[in-house]
Amino acid sequence: MKVVQLNQGILVKVCTMYRTDSEERRDLYQEIVLQLWRAFPKFRAEAKISTWIYQIALNTAITDYRRSQKMSVQIGLSEQVMEIPDDSDSEEWQEKIQWLYRAIETLSDAEKAITMLYLDEKKYDEIAEILGISSGNVRVKMYRIQEKLRQLKTT
Repeated sequence: MKVVQLNQGILVKVCTMYRTDSEERRDLYQEIVLQLWRAFPKFRAEAKISTWIYQIALNTAITDYRRSQKMSVQIGLSEQVMEIPDDSDSEEWQEKIQWLYRAIETLSDAEKAITMLYLDEKKYDEIAEILGISSGNVRVKMYRIQEKLRQLKTT
């Protein structure tokens, strides 16, 4: 599907947000593509294609994540390792990025979705449309997420 190729960045971001293991990310990517393929005949073009792809990808990732959490043991934040591409020469910058990803791992599924979309520079209205909640609700949730991350940083 050409649509998948054009929006591959969305899928990679979602997979990276919900899976730390590269093999699990590949599996999730394939599952999302399968769900997109199944859902495509129902796409009504009432929203942008990228919004629709985010919805399918996030719903698939959250379902997969919840299923895996039922089967696995929780790992403490200090034990988690996140692979992040080396986009910067600064070791300090890389440490901050790794901390952010570890901190995001502690958030709920909905909070992860909002955070990922926010970091992808989506406007609150677009986040609301993707997640099917009000823009005001997105603002409140984003404020609470920021507070949680601030508290994690001070501990």
